[in-house]
Amino acid sequence: MAPLPVASDKRVARRLKAWICFADECGQTLRAGKATTWAPRGHTPIVSVTAAGGARVSVAGLVCYRPGRRSRLIYRTMLHRGRKGEPKGFREADFARLLDAAHQQLGGPIVVVWDGLNTHKSTLMRTLIATRPWLRVYRLPAYAPELNPAEKVWSALKRSLANLATRTATALAHAVKNRLKRMQYRHQLVDGYFAATGLSPPNPARP
Repeated sequence: MAPLPVASDKRVARRLKAWICFADECGQTLRAGKATTWAPRGHTPIVSVTAAGGARVSVAGLVCYRPGRRSRLIYRTMLHRGRKGEPKGFREADFARLLDAAHQQLGGPIVVVWDGLNTHKSTLMRTLIATRPWLRVYRLPAYAPELNPAEKVWSALKRSLANLATRTATALAHAVKNRLKRMQYRHQLVDGYFAATGLSPPNPARP
């Protein structure tokens, strides 16, 4: 899983007739992000939120690209209620299940491109990758979020959640899933995230 330029990833994917899937993770807490809003003149808008406890929704996602096919967004969420002993993030087995689901949905080999997160390059993760002959994995260069279209997904997600007053972990999880599901059906929007990193849209010939 040595770092590899994206152009080389595309050559490998073309040879294998594979999807290129850019992977990344993000998280959202009950503390809403702040954004500009409207209010009557002289009345400062106030959004009441709760930031008590350690509730958090983690998301692991794949933004998938293959010439001649529609762009795809595939994701999984994990709800953390701040309980003792509860996992605080996606582990190797969780990533493996996400990749298995993507392989089934996309119906072909996958070339995954992701960053150098510890769980991405651990011994266990390498073992899990080795047992999947349809999978190739490459690392992005260090400190290069501008090369990963998944970062654009998270940026849009967090903007859509700005000023949102969710008061429970369950409500927050519902809001996150709702916004990601909307993105899944807007293929041109996902194309735009690829274009923002310098990749040409796939220009689908069929669904």
